[in-house]
Amino acid sequence: MTQPSRSTAFLRVNRRGQYQLVDAQRRPIVRANRFLAAVVVRGLSRATVRAYGFDLVVLYRWFGRSQHSLASLSGRKLLQYIDSQRRDGAQSATINRRLTTARLLYRFCMGHELDMGRGTMTPAPYYRGQGRDRHLGLHLVPRQRQLKLRVKAPHRVVEPLSATEVRQFLRTLRRYRDLAIVHLMLLCGLRSAEVLQLQLSDILAEDKQLRIRGKGNRERVLPLPHVVARSISDYVRWERRAERTARLFVIQQGSRRGAPMTLAGLRSLFRHRRRDHAVARANPHRFRHTFGADMARSGVRLPILQRLMGHADVSTTLRYIQLSMADIADEYRRASEEIQRRYQVRG
Repeated sequence: MTQPSRSTAFLRVNRRGQYQLVDAQRRPIVRANRFLAAVVVRGLSRATVRAYGFDLVVLYRWFGRSQHSLASLSGRKLLQYIDSQRRDGAQSATINRRLTTARLLYRFCMGHELDMGRGTMTPAPYYRGQGRDRHLGLHLVPRQRQLKLRVKAPHRVVEPLSATEVRQFLRTLRRYRDLAIVHLMLLCGLRSAEVLQLQLSDILAEDKQLRIRGKGNRERVLPLPHVVARSISDYVRWERRAERTARLFVIQQGSRRGAPMTLAGLRSLFRHRRRDHAVARANPHRFRHTFGADMARSGVRLPILQRLMGHADVSTTLRYIQLSMADIADEYRRASEEIQRRYQVRG
């Protein structure tokens, strides 16, 4: 019987800066590492390789606990994998992503798709309705002979920040750097990683443009609002002291002053301020979501908004612009008042 300690998996970075899976004795897990190497060859971003790596860590640790292996994987065992993750508290979207990684690894190593076999329930083949795109209805969607095993993910609406919350949060900022970061998320819709990857050369001030490196190393150019350009200019002029990096945002104090700002540092900027109940909902993702909601409210067309936010799939953009309860209440109130005037109904 395999000892759990020998089958425990860890993700590490080797001397060449490559992500690798190792077991408890620091021995490479060959199949997983060949898969990660193939992901690198495909040109996917380092963040994507890292995400695949952590998904594989979860999978191989489950192999150790359950005494299963990649070669013996089946649809029925994937259901056991799902049950294990549910008991560990994983969210539905996370489970679905890990299932995709497991299927990709199996196909890469075995040379064929995973056979679901008996005893596995998959989504019904008619879940897209009449066979047309369920969002736009512009073209036929080819039906799959066998849909992939997935977990039903609950539909969640992320409420954007209110104007009061935004103003209150901005009042708490004391550094030009922090103000520039929040402006980039609120007025340009940047992700946390995109903010951290910005370089001085990406600020095209004369052209009033901003060059962004998004997910999957996809570049896009955005208009640079005057207020954002001003906050960046003030930060560079008065606060930025960096000779070791071309990155725009750097650490401003301590022994690592002048080094590139880290994701942990960016998160702490928001975390410390959320102790104030008035801005408890403020975080980088919600500022980006507020940007998407504000653009939609202002009448920006869907293809334009998709380009602004750097989404590869329009369905992702649609999730960002779901109407909030405040939007619904405002529209209902206006419509209700018009209906009452039409029928001369008095309250």
